Amino acid sequence: MQKKLTITVDERVYEGLHAVVGRRRISGFIESLVRPYVIGPDLDVAYQQMARDEAREADALEWADATIGDIADETR
Repeated sequence: MQKKLTITVDERVYEGLHAVVGRRRISGFIESLVRPYVIGPDLDVAYQQMARDEAREADALEWADATIGDIADETR
């Protein structure tokens, strides 16, 4: 669902948005800039995407197995 938001910007910024981004595209432009700062990443989706990367998973497993071997050599 979309919500309407009224913001105030300097006249030069307003003119620049119209000149560079174009009419009817300003909302999408601003949303794409702001989104990463106000909406946290969807970790479930990110973890699912990472798990599907077989090469990455193989590297991670190899790293984890190598790290476990190092623990046995540590003194307490």
